[in-house]
Amino acid sequence: MFTRSELEIKTIEELRNLCRRYGVKPTGNIGYKISHIAPLIAFPTLALKQMQENRGLKFPSFGSFQEMEIALDEMGTPTDEQIALIRISLEGRRMSYPHRYQQEKLLSLYKAKLSLEEVIRLLNQCK
Repeated sequence: MFTRSELEIKTIEELRNLCRRYGVKPTGNIGYKISHIAPLIAFPTLALKQMQENRGLKFPSFGSFQEMEIALDEMGTPTDEQIALIRISLEGRRMSYPHRYQQEKLLSLYKAKLSLEEVIRLLNQCK
């Protein structure tokens, strides 16, 4: 992250911009460099400590994770014909009404399934 020497050579305006960029609040008198430097140095360590303490962003419970996997299993696997319709839909081709509504529903369900698979894959990487 940032080193103290890297930050000390910056102007107050540059430090202020860094604080804004990362959403870090300066401490104390904002007219002093140290008010910006201290939080810029500390935020990475504080963020990880907060995660370890289950504050802010945290892992879902084991039960919640299982429910996501159950939902994914319930969604099933598209048939060959459904895959074909999904592929042509992704190319921008649409059926005429009233079938277009069901086509969009199938496409949305497929995208949701892909997203849920990605969520589970990412959460497995975090274990």
